[in-house]
Amino acid sequence: MAARALERLHEAAAECTDCGLYRNATQVVFGEGPVPARLMMIGEQPGDREDRAGHPFVGPAGALLDDVLVEAGIARDDVFVTNAVKHFKWQRGSGKVRIHKSPSRSEVVACSQWWQREVEVVKPEVVVCLGAVAAKAVLGPSTKVSEIRGKPIEQLGLTVVATLHPAAILRAGERREAMRADLVDDLHVAAVLLAG
Repeated sequence: MAARALERLHEAAAECTDCGLYRNATQVVFGEGPVPARLMMIGEQPGDREDRAGHPFVGPAGALLDDVLVEAGIARDDVFVTNAVKHFKWQRGSGKVRIHKSPSRSEVVACSQWWQREVEVVKPEVVVCLGAVAAKAVLGPSTKVSEIRGKPIEQLGLTVVATLHPAAILRAGERREAMRADLVDDLHVAAVLLAG
């Protein structure tokens, strides 16, 4: 049964020490959603709220993702969401604030086994990479989201669409609305692919 296979993967990932990120994270944050799922979305890594809750995309970026999925005509309950890196990498900010820090290439590579194994269990037809870290994890380190954004690419026997990460939109200032529209357009590409 696929759900049990995913549960076993989650249990194994919780014991992973292949990179040092597990030392400072609260817990592993594994992917969630229907199994199988025709659409899988891969983000960068859990944020502070995800690290504390143990679930992906439950913070502000997740709320934005929920909104843009609706705009793109995709039911959130039909999507399996995960991250390229399963532990929160952070640095201390002022007070008790934990500030997101981008994972290194070696950390992304060390964690790649987990999203690849998720793909094997979830069996998506389309994978959407949210942001540069995810796109480089799936499509290779020289990938530039700005050059391939919204263009379907065949990779690993899947159709991959790279786009912006919702967290980047939240930090975008005056470009926020334009970037949000770009994300909706790219997710619409994925919806059309799934519609056949």
